[in-house]
Amino acid sequence: MIGDVHVTDGVFARHRGGGESIDGTALAVCPGFIDTHTHDDFAVGFADMAPKVSQGVTTVVTGNCGESLAPLQPGREIPEPVCFLGPHSAFRYPTFGDYLGDLRAVGVPVNVVALVGHATLRAAVMPEFDRDSTAAERSAMRQLLADAVVAGAFGVSTGLEYDPARSASADELIDVVSVCRGLLYTSHLRDEADGVIEAMDEAFHIGRATGARVVLSHHKCSGRQNFGRSVETLEHFERAAAAGLDVSLDVYPYDACSTILDPMFVRSSRRTLITSCAIPEAIGRSLDELAALWNVSEGTVVERLRPAGAVYFDMDEADVQRVIAHPASMIGSDGLPMDARPHPRLWGTFARVLGHYARDLRLISMGEAIRKMTSLPAATFGLPDRGLIAPGLAADMVLFDPATVIDTATYDNPCQPAVGIHTVWVNGVPVWALGHTTHDRPGVVLKP
Repeated sequence: MIGDVHVTDGVFARHRGGGESIDGTALAVCPGFIDTHTHDDFAVGFADMAPKVSQGVTTVVTGNCGESLAPLQPGREIPEPVCFLGPHSAFRYPTFGDYLGDLRAVGVPVNVVALVGHATLRAAVMPEFDRDSTAAERSAMRQLLADAVVAGAFGVSTGLEYDPARSASADELIDVVSVCRGLLYTSHLRDEADGVIEAMDEAFHIGRATGARVVLSHHKCSGRQNFGRSVETLEHFERAAAAGLDVSLDVYPYDACSTILDPMFVRSSRRTLITSCAIPEAIGRSLDELAALWNVSEGTVVERLRPAGAVYFDMDEADVQRVIAHPASMIGSDGLPMDARPHPRLWGTFARVLGHYARDLRLISMGEAIRKMTSLPAATFGLPDRGLIAPGLAADMVLFDPATVIDTATYDNPCQPAVGIHTVWVNGVPVWALGHTTHDRPGVVLKP
């Protein structure tokens, strides 16, 4: 469809006003992309967000996988993987309102939808994490979460596969999440491998018990023994939705994940690459390469490097494609901006969906790819003025070339911007143009 798009005072308008005009002949314009799953909690306030704006992202959802910068009193223990969100000095916000207030004060390049991390809540009130919480500790977590909701949090996330939250019972989660009725409960499930169905059932149970809207984070089936099980998991998801549960899911377009270096994850991976650690020469190398270089076992390498981050090649491409193609799936990057050698999804996710999966493979149409990145997440996260181009809505917008758009980030060279992204606007202000960030910070810390 050929036509004009008009923007006045940061919103889409019916008629053209004064100011600059851009000729988009042979290009496509669409709403700005909403990254449903990020760990940009620190980066969004204290970096230029080039990895995101360079691929058309105009809104990020932070606080995923149970990890957020706040609420956490300075001096408290910062456990893995929460500690990878930013430098130690970044954990300085006793309340979530303090954190959101700081973001508003410094300004943000893109819009922010902020979630509270359940692991961070545990770290705020519990002296150790290898047990279920007490009634008093649950009450303290509920109060911190309730205060965060008043301050503008969109809900709570969990990372039940990680040590800070692994010992939390479903009863604990229901007690804490109960303050998020009608808001969001996003979950990195307790198990994304052999026990994925049981882990999905736990998330569904928590959603039903609390009235929170459930989002299954980065849906996958990990481990060779589970290749192909996305047929089963997606059917299970559909049954829950058909039974009346408000449930959604997101996915990233790669067959390798990225998280903390952990022996449990190493065992299920075909290959493991180191993304961050205290030994610079190990970054970017594989575990087997390091084991041969140092003449030790891979297990010894893991213990020598921890705490560290890693990429794990532990998924099946057919499963990835099946989840991407599902009508309910949204797109999230799950990138780790603080990694020295991040997973390429940090820079490449959205251009990869457009160029590789939609245009080249024709797994989905270009229009469907855009829906998964714009109007679908806007509806899911409750953003009524985002996700569409229509008069009166916020002018978050991407001008791109459908014929050339593609990711260039690789595992060997991950910090490379996509090609084919011409200009990106947040609230009517360019944040990416001519291959560079503009350094403007027109984003908004959104409220539910």
